[in-house]
Amino acid sequence: MRAHHVVMAVTDDMPIFEAAVPCQIFGVDRPHLADPWYRFSVVPVGSAQVRLSPGFSLAPVGQGWDPESTDTLVIPACENVHEDPPTELVDLVREAYERGIRILSICSGAFVLAAAGVLDGRRATTHWLHAEELSRRYPAVRVDPSVLYVEDADVITSAGTVAGIDACLHVVRIDHGSAVAAELARRLVTPPHRDGWQAQYHRPASPVVRDDWLAPLLEWAGEQLHMPLTTADLAAQANVSVRTVERRFAEALGMSPLRWLLQQRVRRAQQFLETSDRPVEWIADTCGFGGSAGLRAHFARIVGVSPTIYRRKFHERSDAVRVAI
Repeated sequence: MRAHHVVMAVTDDMPIFEAAVPCQIFGVDRPHLADPWYRFSVVPVGSAQVRLSPGFSLAPVGQGWDPESTDTLVIPACENVHEDPPTELVDLVREAYERGIRILSICSGAFVLAAAGVLDGRRATTHWLHAEELSRRYPAVRVDPSVLYVEDADVITSAGTVAGIDACLHVVRIDHGSAVAAELARRLVTPPHRDGWQAQYHRPASPVVRDDWLAPLLEWAGEQLHMPLTTADLAAQANVSVRTVERRFAEALGMSPLRWLLQQRVRRAQQFLETSDRPVEWIADTCGFGGSAGLRAHFARIVGVSPTIYRRKFHERSDAVRVAI
């Protein structure tokens, strides 16, 4: 049997962790698990030597990318999601897609796939911090920020950092079966199968406000989250019309007042769950959900898990290191 050939394309200043994950999964020969294992190549794109952040470099080995022998193309994270990815890398991804090569992106590598048109009309994910930017720049992509990874035909996208391990193990599971993937996970001391639908445990973003008129209103509303606030209450506080409040929120934050209020309530609930032992019912009332049922419904929809599961995973204890999200 010919070994499945996995090629990772890298460019200057890509984060080292996302580049290291495929090396560890596919680049270490493991004949005790499957023989043949993978053939693995790293192809620098755009320069003779590629710098990886922080302070590492890769020199090209061999003849570069050979699309004829490539079975899977891996694209690690981008250096900067707010800039267009390198043209050479986008062209490489587009050619791979046209040739029917399986493509896997890790974290913000989804931006490269989107720039190449690979994700048009597809469901995809990326790190939850970048999901809104991905949706804004590439509206044809159906971005799901709440999952660990997404497989859509031969295109796989994953969320941030550690979720790249889950996506790579998913590839191993496809190619070599669940038993092999589980044994590899055991050797890597990582969960054998975190399903792609599992939540990223993201915290709703707190938008940067560059509107001097709106900032005092947001500060006031943030102190009143325990109250059943409405858009009319915000308008009355600012002494303007409801339409004016809705327009200023849309212009400054890109969302409605009620959506902003809901996100702030969820953020406040996350803080209580992480740092206190208060009952869920008390948190629900204090954060303005009007009861535990409302908290559970909105929390699960936005964060991806129930308040109880979230507390179990992120509660701050004296004998444990706090997990930052």
